[in-house]
Amino acid sequence: MFNALVLTQENKQTFASVTQLQESDLPQGEVLVEVECSSLNYKDGLAVTGLGKIIRNFPMVPGIDFAGRVIESQDERYQAGDQVILTGWGVGENHWGGLAQKARVKADWLVPMPQHCDAAKAMQIGTAGLTAMLCVQALQNANVQPSDGDILVTGASGGVGSVAVTLLNKLGYTVVASSGRVSQNGDLLKRLGAAEVIDRSELDIDARPLDKQRWAGMVDTVGNKVLATALSQMKYGGSAAICGLAGGFALPTTVMPFILRNVSLLGIDSVSCPFEKRRAAWNDVISLLPETYYQQACETISLEQVPEFAQRIIKGEVTGRVLVKL
Repeated sequence: MFNALVLTQENKQTFASVTQLQESDLPQGEVLVEVECSSLNYKDGLAVTGLGKIIRNFPMVPGIDFAGRVIESQDERYQAGDQVILTGWGVGENHWGGLAQKARVKADWLVPMPQHCDAAKAMQIGTAGLTAMLCVQALQNANVQPSDGDILVTGASGGVGSVAVTLLNKLGYTVVASSGRVSQNGDLLKRLGAAEVIDRSELDIDARPLDKQRWAGMVDTVGNKVLATALSQMKYGGSAAICGLAGGFALPTTVMPFILRNVSLLGIDSVSCPFEKRRAAWNDVISLLPETYYQQACETISLEQVPEFAQRIIKGEVTGRVLVKL
């Protein structure tokens, strides 16, 4: 028997409770993992509280990522005792996820734990950190150089944005961070490496088709008007790595930045990212993130505390990462 946070639904209301399960209750998969640590982010908060349409099939174990030790494996890539990480692939949404002491998943969804990393470190980075690394790699592959000019990071106070700021600074880029909470997080973003912090309101406007050229590259986690405005301000040949839709699905722009300034859009999806790309990104993010990153705000909670913290996350009362120790 093992403990899991299980979501059920009755009369369209979602209920979360810590429940004892057996291994036979777990869904099918080639690898059984003893989960050591998971994380709690905004999407998990929506799932646990039932405020978002994250979960469609009940019962469900939420938790969109986890790290732990292999117990059993039917895949030759993994042996009992191997340390592994899982992010994406609908885990915690369509397939039982990380907020349980055990998980059974497909082998292709896992990556080996990088050197000099453990479960707690991996989950302090989490899906957000992996996504940030994929964005930075995409800009590098598009040949965006530090000498080309400023790199804009939107939604910089969030998980993806804050790691992107840290990584870009470590690689020698000049970073301008955009945040909707400058008064709260401006000093933190500068400590992470932002040369300048601007208010989101500068970008959350009705964009012109083309505006003054400001950005050599961009990591965007917001979308909608913010992305449209930033695209109108891209320098000739600039590239924008886009990975989030916090501001909505719409993109109220024109083709002019792409035609007249040769701007490139680089779509980043960490959910179904191929194995080799995920493994390379995990190795890179571990090697690049300075130890000071792990000294930022981070709270470790138990499985029983998840429902309370989910409510707090939705209300915006939690700063930094939340790790769930299993």
